[in-house]
Amino acid sequence: GAEKLMVKSLALQQELGPLFDITFDCEDGAQTGNESAHAQLIAQLINSEENRFNRVGARVHDINHPHFVADVSTICQLAAQKLAYLVLPKAENLADVERAVHFMGEQAALAGRENLPIHVLIETHGALADVFAIAALPQVQSLSFGIMDFVSAHNGAINANAMRTPGQFSHPLVVRAKLEIAAACHAHGKVPSHNVTTDIKDTAVVANDAARCAAEFAYTRMWSIHPGQIKPIVKAFTPRNSEVTEALGILLDAQRANWGPIQLHGRLHDRASYRYYWTILQRAKTSGMSLPESAAALL
Repeated sequence: GAEKLMVKSLALQQELGPLFDITFDCEDGAQTGNESAHAQLIAQLINSEENRFNRVGARVHDINHPHFVADVSTICQLAAQKLAYLVLPKAENLADVERAVHFMGEQAALAGRENLPIHVLIETHGALADVFAIAALPQVQSLSFGIMDFVSAHNGAINANAMRTPGQFSHPLVVRAKLEIAAACHAHGKVPSHNVTTDIKDTAVVANDAARCAAEFAYTRMWSIHPGQIKPIVKAFTPRNSEVTEALGILLDAQRANWGPIQLHGRLHDRASYRYYWTILQRAKTSGMSLPESAAALL
């Protein structure tokens, strides 16, 4: 939300490359009474040369907020061509998302941008109930879990410990929400993005949360709330060298067998497992790992 941090995040993205996206925040980032100027600032930064990879999006106010229309129209008018996506918070149900997606698409089209991706934050009871239908919308690219608003929506019935580790990975209602979101995304080919870690000083906590949400909950992305969290998160989602070596060996053997079944180290592999190991190489490439030429040929 703060201009200083927005500029800093752009600089870090230039340093590391497009290994992560940046989301500028209209919802919580703007001071009361300064919403219009803040949306214009966000649009100017997105449209600037500092946005080198066109991987910067914006979170707007929720659809029932007085500034929703102005946020969307301002950002689309000034930055539609370089805008990576818009993030919709606090949708109460599928109908909210459909109305928002329709308006966002209209405003983007007026600015000459077709098929603008939409990311939706799932943080209310109603949105969670409709999560599979929301994930099925063609304009929706990603769903994210808004853990703090979700816990708060239970009016104290869920303890505050469930907003952070270890409670966030053990409280049944929070675990259920995370699993429903991930399952809906994978059912419809969308990206599940895990909630933030509020501990901004201890990178070990961030790394642990990222590893757990990937390994135990099938999330393929995770939000950060501080530049210092980005590297641990990217590292946690990057396949280990041993995984890449194994995947490459299996796929090269499969290629030599014309993609028929093979046996390697006493284990059978066929096209079902080939798809899995191909995703390992794809994730390695996306994470910026240096891959041998033999792997590049498979991708």
